[in-house]
Amino acid sequence: MNHKIAAIRTNQLLALLWIALVSAPAYAADSGVEELRQTSNAFASVAREVSPSVVFVQVEGAVEVGPTRSPFGGDRSLEEEFFRRFFGAPPPQQDPRERRAVNQGSGFAFAPRNGAVAGKTYVLTNSHVLENAEAINIHLEDGRQFDAEIKGTDPQSDVAVLEIEGDQVLPTLEWGDSAALNVGEWVIAIGSPFGLQHTLTVGVVSAKGRTALGISDYEDFIQTDAAINPGNSGGPLVNLDGKVIGMNTAIFSRSGGYMGLGFAIPSNLARTIAEQLIETGQVVRGFLGVVIQPLTPELAESFGLDQSQGILVSEVTVDSPAAEAGIQVGDVVVAYRGKPVSDIGHFRNQVSLTAPGTRQNLTVIRDGERREIEVEIGRLDQLQTVAGDSSAESAQELGLAVQTLTPELARQLDTQPGQGVVVTKVDPGSNTARAGIETGNIILQVNRKPVNSADEFRSAIEQTRKAGRALLLLRAGDVQRYVVLSW
Repeated sequence: MNHKIAAIRTNQLLALLWIALVSAPAYAADSGVEELRQTSNAFASVAREVSPSVVFVQVEGAVEVGPTRSPFGGDRSLEEEFFRRFFGAPPPQQDPRERRAVNQGSGFAFAPRNGAVAGKTYVLTNSHVLENAEAINIHLEDGRQFDAEIKGTDPQSDVAVLEIEGDQVLPTLEWGDSAALNVGEWVIAIGSPFGLQHTLTVGVVSAKGRTALGISDYEDFIQTDAAINPGNSGGPLVNLDGKVIGMNTAIFSRSGGYMGLGFAIPSNLARTIAEQLIETGQVVRGFLGVVIQPLTPELAESFGLDQSQGILVSEVTVDSPAAEAGIQVGDVVVAYRGKPVSDIGHFRNQVSLTAPGTRQNLTVIRDGERREIEVEIGRLDQLQTVAGDSSAESAQELGLAVQTLTPELARQLDTQPGQGVVVTKVDPGSNTARAGIETGNIILQVNRKPVNSADEFRSAIEQTRKAGRALLLLRAGDVQRYVVLSW
């Protein structure tokens, strides 16, 4: 009897196993579809939540255009001969003319950290969207339209704030923390590409901290593959919670259209700039007073460092906060406010966003030793520079001539006599030329020691001949930089 029961149970288990195996693929397929459906519903939910706060920005203004083309093309002699023969006078001078132009972009309503002024709605967009603006019109998703005026613009960061006229109050978007954003996260872009209002595209964050793109003076872009096209500028980049983590600003494209690389200003930067524009009508930036350059492996080796993390100070402005704090040419900045420094653009942004008058800690490596320096951040004026980007390349063979700075030469080069030597000749194709050294450049130091005459320069180079390389401090115009010269 027990054998029969055991056999029956075994058969039942086999039957259940067979049913499970047969139904597993179907269950897995249903589960996958359900997950996709949930993702789709998440995107749709964000769109419903965000779209009422996203606007289409239409800007009208006058732009100057050149004179109409001559029927004779670029040949002015034929045109002049024609007018003299038939009219007895030279052709009239054609002045530049103005024409009406309409620019389009996107934007979104937001509330400042301290709360909006009663009855006022602010819209964030890009500064470049508002170029030549004389009349600005805002279009909402529900078809309503309002006039707007510029509250403030900051072309250096490409951020601008609009204020909607009247007592219209729009729903505002909530700010997210762009610093907490991770590469690979889903993001959603909403805007008006090519004037197609309230277009939604989806992608992921493909990179963070993009600098040196040449889009604006202060760059720290979020890179995304969410489709961004002309007209998306100023629109929000939001996360799956519907919070703004960036403002769409630019694309990389060889065709003028989408190629998978879009760039957005991080929300933390955009928000800080926008709130300053609302409160004061201008942006106040911190000032340190140094010119910096990347610390390449060659430069790191010349300074006796094991790695190329950090940035190199190549010039310190006289009477600047950096000079008063004791920062020196040749210092390698490795941390600012306790956070590692490895990128020029990011460091420049961090300094500029620091409130003037506050005291901050800077960590540098000087002569192989780590030092902590406290500096009081100054206020950046338009004529000052926070940081300059100079690249340094090693050359392969030596080939230059220098001359002691005479008073006459110093006057011509707008410098001081007895401070450095001037480069008078650079052989084409030489190691010097490949290092970017040019005629008229001034060499201030060799291996961090001043050279104030041609003899001192030749002696310093001779001392480094066995090493096959020398570290030069070079001045070109108003910018100083280090160059590793090898042979």
